[in-house]
Amino acid sequence: MTTPMTSEMLDRFRQGFERAQAAGVPEPTAMTVSTVDDQNRPVARTILLKDADPGGFVFYTNLRSRKGRHLASNPAVSLVFWWRETEEQVKIEGVVEPVSVVEADAYFASRPRGSQIGAWASLQSQPLASRQELIDRIAEIEKRYEGREVPRPEHWSGFRTRPHRVEFWYGKKFRLHERICYELSGGEWKEGLLYP
Repeated sequence: MTTPMTSEMLDRFRQGFERAQAAGVPEPTAMTVSTVDDQNRPVARTILLKDADPGGFVFYTNLRSRKGRHLASNPAVSLVFWWRETEEQVKIEGVVEPVSVVEADAYFASRPRGSQIGAWASLQSQPLASRQELIDRIAEIEKRYEGREVPRPEHWSGFRTRPHRVEFWYGKKFRLHERICYELSGGEWKEGLLYP
């Protein structure tokens, strides 16, 4: 099992997140997630963070999506938060592991009904003949679950990124930025500074 993040690391992340919220960052949970495809090529996209705790950083997806398939074959991942308004960046490198069924069910149940329907209707990352095809699929799922709760699809769940390296970047004058790096070494987190 990967060593949990220290309370200092998690506090540093949460404080940066709170500054981003206070500064009016439109979507402070937005992060770039990079995976590796079956030809060892990096692939990046922006998704939303749903939880951060000592065990890592959690996001959810369709397991049959391109992202889900990449992570099933290679759990290596990197995450980047860029909060322009506060000139702060957080870079995370690690590996993912699936969240528990209990966690996935609880999060899915908290989503708006339209998003729950969408998780069933979207064949995420697959070719789509027309927008109407998606609209028809949504109508079909809405009819299927009319008057009852929408269950979580088996192909929809979450991943927890367990980091082995976390870097906090703070923008400074003359590009003399402050970089604080935490790296896992021998089962312990080591803190150090990096040149800008």
